[in-house]
Amino acid sequence: MPKLTRACLVLCLFELSSLHYAQQLHYSLMSKSVIIDRVKESQKTNDEREQKIKELFQQAGCGSALAEQPVKHVKTPNVICKLQGDTDEQIIVGAHYDKVSAGTGTIDNWSGAALLASLYQGLAFQKRRYTFVFVAFTGEEEGLMGSEYFAKHMPRDKVASTKAMVNMDTLGLSSTKIWVHRADENLVRALLVVSGSLKLPVGEVDVENIGSTDSESFRDKRIPSITIHSLTRQTLPILHSGADVFQALHPDEYEYFDSYRLLQTYLAYLDVSLPSGSSNGNRH
Repeated sequence: MPKLTRACLVLCLFELSSLHYAQQLHYSLMSKSVIIDRVKESQKTNDEREQKIKELFQQAGCGSALAEQPVKHVKTPNVICKLQGDTDEQIIVGAHYDKVSAGTGTIDNWSGAALLASLYQGLAFQKRRYTFVFVAFTGEEEGLMGSEYFAKHMPRDKVASTKAMVNMDTLGLSSTKIWVHRADENLVRALLVVSGSLKLPVGEVDVENIGSTDSESFRDKRIPSITIHSLTRQTLPILHSGADVFQALHPDEYEYFDSYRLLQTYLAYLDVSLPSGSSNGNRH
């Protein structure tokens, strides 16, 4: 692991007092400067973005567990990093890395893809209860092609043992938002528990009239899913335009970093709070 990454790790012990019984969550946080530097590294082409994603995963310590999944009719592959847990039951964490031609695609969706390696790193220092599968999806802008291919090729037993799919798409334009109408209610409730404990804001902005996102590929498989984003009515014009550049991040950049903090804690909380051994209990 590079010196820069080691120096920026901070071990956090966080107790969620709002739970019925106290649970101590162990996870790491990268510094704000590292998180912002990584989102600045939005590359111009999807080929370059794929290479940067692999580089970030490798810097985070994902070596032999890093894999590519070629996707039919798409030039670039899905990039997958697996963090093996005590069981093969899994939580999928995803974000698409491909972009449209306009702008740098920093917001849609390097802002999500650039967090994958940091979130992996924040969990990887100790063994987890669940296996976490971090996926940088290709072909989202062409119609969810990468996520649909991934979901379609999941064996039946893997579908049944997937406890959650957490999707990140278009972060940093405002405080954290949830697409509630298309989210699993228990995953929404868990995020609200964490946001309340951290005192970080979370709002509801439903986007079904705007477009789609990769969580829908898993929702179609009846896998509990949630999409976390930052869109508001005021920020919609940034999407798929020349205005989608790093400077579009909220001016003080803290809302992007706060979304990262919330997501890191959320994943650690899901690892200890989701029920094991039963069906994924699809509720939509």
